[in-house]
Amino acid sequence: MKRPSNYITRQGEAILSYLSSLNGEHVTVERIAEFFESRNAGIGVATIYRHLDKLETAGKVRKYVFDSVSGACYQYVEDCERCLSHFHLKCEDCGTVLHLPSDMISELERSVLNGHSFKINVIKTVLYGKCASCLANA
Repeated sequence: MKRPSNYITRQGEAILSYLSSLNGEHVTVERIAEFFESRNAGIGVATIYRHLDKLETAGKVRKYVFDSVSGACYQYVEDCERCLSHFHLKCEDCGTVLHLPSDMISELERSVLNGHSFKINVIKTVLYGKCASCLANA
């Protein structure tokens, strides 16, 4: 008997639970694998990719590919509207991805639209620099 496409295994539930525990933080497959490996959970990289694809299709996870150098990262999407209204800040040293608050974005979006008749795609907008932690260690 074939399982329904929305069927979720214990491994899938564990992956979803881990992602939701990150409170919207972006995470790579490598980091997910390290988490489960440290707990001897027996969840391999292929399984993680398979479940992330299912969760993305179901709208529970968003996949981000910021550039051609780094791998994709994933984010648990609890509030879809909130997740559609922010720029990303990516640290060039450690790869951490942060969200720029939406009130700052609204001002910039209006200014660019009014001044240049150009609508910014916030989902694909990434500003590169250094995070506070890397700045402190510099």
